[in-house]
Amino acid sequence: MDATSTQSRGAVWLTQLTDNAALQAGYVASVLVADADLAGRRTRYIAVVPDPENRFPRARNGEVGLVEGWQLARAVQEVIDADQYSDNKTPIVAVIDVASQAYGRREEGYGIHLALAAAAGAYASARLAGHAVIGLIVGKAMSGAFLAHGYQANRLIAIDDPEVMVHAMGKASAARITLRSVEALEAFAAKIPPMAYDINSYASLGLLWKCLTLEQPDKPSAIEVATVRQSLQAALKNIEVDPLRDLSSRLGAENRQASAKVREMLRAQWKDEA
Repeated sequence: MDATSTQSRGAVWLTQLTDNAALQAGYVASVLVADADLAGRRTRYIAVVPDPENRFPRARNGEVGLVEGWQLARAVQEVIDADQYSDNKTPIVAVIDVASQAYGRREEGYGIHLALAAAAGAYASARLAGHAVIGLIVGKAMSGAFLAHGYQANRLIAIDDPEVMVHAMGKASAARITLRSVEALEAFAAKIPPMAYDINSYASLGLLWKCLTLEQPDKPSAIEVATVRQSLQAALKNIEVDPLRDLSSRLGAENRQASAKVREMLRAQWKDEA
């Protein structure tokens, strides 16, 4: 692992949680894949990290680009294929610290939508095949990058920290798109949780299974690593006693009433037309 990678939270947490396990060979520098123990089970850990030498300039700061999307899909699909005939499905932990999807002409021209869809599809396939998939949000979880890396997890765990945020796009980009100032958007976010960037507002939407408070998320102590590992173990246990492999556990939060209403109306319309 190079010096730059070790500076990102994704790299730090993957290294700590796997006890510095050897990385799987054959992956690009921006995609870290390691197999290590979790609750006595061999588990695959995956993270996307910055790579200043990335041949795609738009994907040098931890973004999920063309190569990262396909490599994430490969890392997950390898586990699915290896356990195809086994009842003991390997758990997967997506360590999430992704700044954005990569935006650029090359990305659009070569089909970044396909690369990211492949990654999201692989995670969903793993979940539906019986693999316990856990998303651990340690930094940013932005836009299509989060959809491709971790959003399909059975359970999402996040660190409660100002540097941890989940959103469709960054504040500056959102301000440009909506023709508002960043300050105006922040004022809206204070009243409307889906527009907010902080992790507690995101949690109020019912999407997180657990939120953890740590003192040093950039350089965690042994106790803090143990706390996160225990939470991952608890999530694994919770998933494995859940007969459902869908994402219904995220529904029902008070701040998702409008979403629930839309789902209800869509179901009714679908039945009427059938």
